[in-house]
Amino acid sequence: MNEEIKGQPVSKTKLFDPCGGYRRLNSFTFSTLIYLETIRFCERFLTLKNDPKGRLYDQMVQAARSGRANIMEGSERSATSKEDEIKLTDVARASLSELMGDYEIWILRHDQSPWTKESPEGRAAAEFWLDQPGEWTDWVHDSCDYIRAQRKKLLQLTETEDSVVVANVLLVLCKRTILLLQAQIKSQGEQFAQQGGFRERMSAVRLETRDAQQQQEGAPVCPECGKSMRSMIAKRGRNAGNAFWSCTAYPACNGTRPCAAK
Repeated sequence: MNEEIKGQPVSKTKLFDPCGGYRRLNSFTFSTLIYLETIRFCERFLTLKNDPKGRLYDQMVQAARSGRANIMEGSERSATSKEDEIKLTDVARASLSELMGDYEIWILRHDQSPWTKESPEGRAAAEFWLDQPGEWTDWVHDSCDYIRAQRKKLLQLTETEDSVVVANVLLVLCKRTILLLQAQIKSQGEQFAQQGGFRERMSAVRLETRDAQQQQEGAPVCPECGKSMRSMIAKRGRNAGNAFWSCTAYPACNGTRPCAAK
């Protein structure tokens, strides 16, 4: 938000994009559920026999964490960098794609194939959806309560000793979250195309504020483009040493006025 300070004119252009707000994104809730259930999956099913050095445990948990963490960081960075927001959202998508590959390999290690969309199990997992969140007053506390409620619903699908079933459910959730993140990236790109980036807005804000300041100080407007003008001293020609008004948009605009015209 651009606030007026001590009566000084300010730009009408919004400098900062809204940031945060990620807690109400479905992609964030899904990625949090995936992170929690991946930790639980590793604790339940990875052993010294099938993961003797603990590398799979670490890689799966870190990939799940990266999916959630990069959604958070991208949302917070959106205030001053749309580029960072897009890149971090894409990192979240890529991390979940990596995790999806781990679940796929787990299923193949048990000599099975992932569920199809048409199978009863695949349809049941695909039908899992999130409740609509209510009004939150304490965002951290209330959002965690909301996630706990959604996790209780998810446990109806993952509360089994069959690791392949759990892997399939999480594989489906990863796919759905990746689709949500792809839609977010597309929306972020469209917003950038319409509104520009932070540096572009910084320039616009400064120019608008400078023009308003100069108009307050008595500078006339340019007869060519309507922008404010600034006082200059001619350096060459027959008017060398004389003051005149020059358009602040120079060299894009060559509008001038004699200093007597205000």
